[in-house]
Amino acid sequence: QSPSVLDAVCTEDADCPMGNPVVRGNGIKTGKCVMFNTTHSTCEIYGWCPVENNTLPRKPLLAEAENFTLFIKNTIHFTKFNFSKCNTLQTNDPTYFKSCTYDPFFNPSCPVFRVRDMVEAAGETFGDLALLGGSIGVRIKWDCDLDHPAAQCQPQYSFSLQDRRYNFRTASYYWDSQRQLCRNLLKLYGIRFDISVHGQAGKFSIIPAAVSFGTGIAFFGAATVVCDLVLLYLDAKADFYWKEKFEEVRMGPLWRDEV
Repeated sequence: QSPSVLDAVCTEDADCPMGNPVVRGNGIKTGKCVMFNTTHSTCEIYGWCPVENNTLPRKPLLAEAENFTLFIKNTIHFTKFNFSKCNTLQTNDPTYFKSCTYDPFFNPSCPVFRVRDMVEAAGETFGDLALLGGSIGVRIKWDCDLDHPAAQCQPQYSFSLQDRRYNFRTASYYWDSQRQLCRNLLKLYGIRFDISVHGQAGKFSIIPAAVSFGTGIAFFGAATVVCDLVLLYLDAKADFYWKEKFEEVRMGPLWRDEV
């Protein structure tokens, strides 16, 4: 193991317990402390040889990927209103989606996005992000007023940078001519797109409107009663309010004439 891994540095075999993994290393300790070079000793490990190289790339391996396009097809369904809408233009031209590119003003119904445009919309440049990878969030938002024609129900797209670095490893295994198990380990850098869809829709209906109107009327009635109780019994000037609200009438004794 490389001496740059702190958990692998040793001075004797006791520093390398057999079976323990090397923290931030590349294998399992064999129990032996061996000379790595003239100045360092490290733990011998069970692992794939050679160990992984952490050298970073100096330039994007596929710079032309900025002109790649991503076709995002999305359909939303509002079950309450039995309404469905797709974000693609309904056309009989089979070549339309092969030649169009999304533009919020001129081509809002063409969900074909160029990778560079998506990265720049997230506030980054393709060259910086393609070198060590990254993650871009794509948010599709539907906000539809179903009292208007269905053609006016269009999605809004927004892009955000989620991570400046993104990579993953993949390996292939095979047996060589000497019947030894070998592997090819690849560390891949790239741009990942995380797509999320959100939507809401509304439509006027007389029944909910009537219920809301009646509830408002009832609320104002209850508010009047609550205000009277506060002013009559809790306010410091309750006596004054009582006199202004109620008029006290005093009646004299009743007289009855006898015949």
